[in-house]
Amino acid sequence: MSSLCIKYRILPTKAQETALSETLDICRQVYNSLVTERTALYKTQGKSLSRNTQNNHIAQWKASHPELKGVHSQVLQNVSERVELAFQAFFRRVKSGEKPGYPRYKGRGTYDSLTFPQIDKGGCRLQGEYIQVSKIGQVKCIVHRPLIDTPKTATIHRLAGKWFVCFVCEYEPVPLPASDKSIGIDIGLNKFAALSDGSFVENPRFFRQDEKALAKAGRKQSRTAKASKPRRKANKVLSRIHERIRNRRHDFVHQLSRKLVNEYGTIAVEKLNIKGMMQNHCLAKSISDAAWSMFRAVLSYKAESAGRIVANIDPAYTSQDCHQCGHRAKKTLKERWHLCPICGSSLDRDTNAAINILQKAVGTYGLVGIPA
Repeated sequence: MSSLCIKYRILPTKAQETALSETLDICRQVYNSLVTERTALYKTQGKSLSRNTQNNHIAQWKASHPELKGVHSQVLQNVSERVELAFQAFFRRVKSGEKPGYPRYKGRGTYDSLTFPQIDKGGCRLQGEYIQVSKIGQVKCIVHRPLIDTPKTATIHRLAGKWFVCFVCEYEPVPLPASDKSIGIDIGLNKFAALSDGSFVENPRFFRQDEKALAKAGRKQSRTAKASKPRRKANKVLSRIHERIRNRRHDFVHQLSRKLVNEYGTIAVEKLNIKGMMQNHCLAKSISDAAWSMFRAVLSYKAESAGRIVANIDPAYTSQDCHQCGHRAKKTLKERWHLCPICGSSLDRDTNAAINILQKAVGTYGLVGIPA
């Protein structure tokens, strides 16, 4: 079984939007109270609280805080689960020696989603062109595609002044017809990707395209007073620009990965330490804009559901080795052309690396289909 998240735009009325915003703010306050409770107990007694214990405390709080009764019980329980995950991540980072980052309080407007963990409990369900939300009512929904199966969870979230609902469904994937074609991919910054068949995928640089618009919106926001109406309007403009960049990047990654998965049975990609590469402050922005991690993640899950193979290959020496004779010659980053002094092979440096990546995949996985 595989999981698929199906996202719909919802159009709440003014009253429903107010109710949803109030629900988010209540959840935010509960989140902060749970963090405070855990912190205080540890400081005084050196003990921590479990999620079940905090769920019981939430039920007890309803007697003195009647506003909690206006929120579905499972949504409140999900808040304690988020606190639990935040502390687990904190302790994991402490043990691994990373910068830990203690769980922080959620400021006003920063808690943007509420989750119904079990759809069968009636918290949130799709009914025709509406979603029925507990304590809120029927909310108009743009159903652009049907649900593939009974959803397991639902999350309503606010993004740049818009509202969405995400249903997570479990389904049995149907593999695509078998393909004996293979391709190697060398990702980069000058070109987004060089393929072993000699073709290239241009780097769209979506963030760079809107960088001036972001800077202008940021300057305008900085001139407004905090908690004022102009600040809220400026925040919305800034959020919309970020949303536009994010949507374009998502569309590019999904289109490219779908094209590759539909055509090739085996896709060989570099196994890069992207997190480590992001430590280079000269390249961090460009690497982030290229969305290498997102591409790898989307390509992997699409390939898995289609019955394709994604081979993760160590990229060591793929740019230096000749794909024809194997001669290794060091190249600087400025050298963009591969010219072998032994066999005379001449081609783009990145294309040579992509062919080497595919050849490594064939040697490791015993595959066929190396291009001539």
